[in-house]
Amino acid sequence: QVQLVESGGGLVQPGGSLRLSCAASVRGFSMYDMGWYRQAPGKQRELVAAIRSGGSINYADSVKGRFTISRDNAKNTVYLQMNSLKPEDTAVYYCNAVLTVRSLWGQGTLVTVSS
Repeated sequence: QVQLVESGGGLVQPGGSLRLSCAASVRGFSMYDMGWYRQAPGKQRELVAAIRSGGSINYADSVKGRFTISRDNAKNTVYLQMNSLKPEDTAVYYCNAVLTVRSLWGQGTLVTVSS
């Protein structure tokens, strides 16, 4: 069964760090464009960071310089290293995998930034 499983969320104080992981059980993982999205209460889901199959990366302006996306194709895993976390980073974070017309989503992992 094809699926994406996120992990690594939790409660962290402002200024702290977390690393999210997304393990993908898909064939040809290296060909997928991977992304991290987030959805805060009452807000629309938004793109946080993306890393394409060719290696190009882009970030939302709100996380540039604080978050780093990476992937390990040998482990079928994409990561999101989040540093200098702010309360406004609180959201459910979702992993997304795209290959042509196919788009897969994980179940999400909650990140709460609070003192």
